Amino acid sequence: MVGDGLRAAGTSLRAAQDEAGVPPGVWKGRSLAALGLAAGDVVTERQAELLLGEGRHPDADRVERELLAQGKTPEQARRATVLGRPIEQNRSPKTDKAKERTPWLAFDLTFRPPPTAHIAWALMDDEHRRVLELCDDIARDKTLAWLEESVAEIRSKAGGKRRARVKDGLIVAVFRHYESRATESRPLLHTHAIVSIRARRPHDGKWGNLSADSLMTHIVSADALYTLLFMEEVTARLGWAWEPREVTPGRRPVMEIAGIDRRLIGWQSTRRQQIEDALPVLTAKYEEKHGHAPGERAAYALACQAADQTRPPKRTELLSLTELRKRWRESAIRAYGADVVDGLAERARAAAAAVWARVRPVVDIALAAVDTVAVVYVMRGAFARHHLLAEARRHLAYALRGRPHQPGLDERIVQAAVDDLTRPVGRGRRMTADLRALYPGDTEDQAVLRPLTRKRSAPAYERARLAAGAAGALAARVRAARRAERLGSRSRPGTVAVPAAAPRSHPSPFRTGAKADQLLLLEPESGIDVDTVEQTRRTVEAAAAQMAATLEDSRRARALAYGLRTQPAPATVPPPHTQQPGIEHTPGRSPGGVA
Repeated sequence: MVGDGLRAAGTSLRAAQDEAGVPPGVWKGRSLAALGLAAGDVVTERQAELLLGEGRHPDADRVERELLAQGKTPEQARRATVLGRPIEQNRSPKTDKAKERTPWLAFDLTFRPPPTAHIAWALMDDEHRRVLELCDDIARDKTLAWLEESVAEIRSKAGGKRRARVKDGLIVAVFRHYESRATESRPLLHTHAIVSIRARRPHDGKWGNLSADSLMTHIVSADALYTLLFMEEVTARLGWAWEPREVTPGRRPVMEIAGIDRRLIGWQSTRRQQIEDALPVLTAKYEEKHGHAPGERAAYALACQAADQTRPPKRTELLSLTELRKRWRESAIRAYGADVVDGLAERARAAAAAVWARVRPVVDIALAAVDTVAVVYVMRGAFARHHLLAEARRHLAYALRGRPHQPGLDERIVQAAVDDLTRPVGRGRRMTADLRALYPGDTEDQAVLRPLTRKRSAPAYERARLAAGAAGALAARVRAARRAERLGSRSRPGTVAVPAAAPRSHPSPFRTGAKADQLLLLEPESGIDVDTVEQTRRTVEAAAAQMAATLEDSRRARALAYGLRTQPAPATVPPPHTQQPGIEHTPGRSPGGVA
């Protein structure tokens, strides 16, 4: 509640927040009305202590006084302020399970934008700082609303086996922080959303506990949604564009603001450098103990261990945001010069103009479904619907580069993937890729394509990108030939065009070249093996030519049989443009999102 500083004994919460330079926390969520609170109300120390520390009504003191005045006993008055099960029952010696003796009372969801957003927020003027904070607020609130409406479930019956949607929504206390815990303070705009585990049941309105499994299962989907929404708000309000940045070879790229000097990312990410310095030592110990290099899971665990070992203690010096921004600016100027720092906004606008001149956002639902299934299949093998939803949102973030997406477009991509490209696995809700649908059976190159998904010597995401490119190329050519035959010159079904909307606060500086409503597919990114792509291209061209010839013969036969007029041959099908999916988290190197 007071940032990363230490609060002196006897200091009030509001005084400590003012001294630390962090704003007071505010309440969010649709269940606030049931407690007599409103969204935007300040979180007081006593309210947090009662609700988040004891599981009681945040205004329990007033409620108890009123009940005692009505003649209730102290025990009755206290019990009336408890939301759900009293935590005293968990502390009973009759409780055998250790985790029940220490009950969960809240979740801490941490929202953080991509690294270049921290740089722009810290080093640009106050106007840009306020706009970026507003974008963070809007993206966070919309993500919490999605969790309330589509994810949050409440437990009931013995052992919490029965699950149902919550009656109203969630109760969330939001606290914004400004800096990282690095030895040298660095900008890190992030927000802690403390979600109370208490919620109301839909059938009787009584208080119970949220299902932790439901929230944690969808946390990656929430992360991808927050990043997607933040990018859209920044582009709409400032006119900036986004581009992928490869942080680690073979891993997912991170979406960053185009035009921000990459050197400033290293200046801002001092914690990452601390982790990378400690990681080789832990990796060497692992190889000495086990006799082989760590795999993907072991490498992730070692990165987490390095992050824990290098975590510095909380600093005792409290600084206001004004003083922090002054220090950050002086540090960046000393490192890279005043021209680099002063020209951030101008270079971001110029880079956005270059991006929008080269890229026009368009989403083909069929190709997006192919990309989504291919990547998730290689990364996981068997998967669930929420895995596809997270990957579909990453795909939209890459494809749109900050342009707004139509509501429900991510769900449409997932539904297309489930209906056309997957098959069930086992008795549960798990599924896997249908390889016959993902790699069409009439292409005669199954032996070439399928090994791409199991090339164990390459990182998982690199294999996923190869598989998605191969599957997308084949599917696009075959479907394009059929579509051109069936529809002639009409627009392609399943394609969603995104209009080039002007930013809300500044005129658009990047409308050049083609008309605003013209559709251009994204240019393919580099990183795919050239030989593989060339071999796939030749195979696909042969399959598409054979398909077109077969369709032409069939049409002529129908024309002769029924006396139809012969139509001109379909136009040459343009080569497909694969769209590379988006963003990944690495321990201690979070590119932004929800943790």
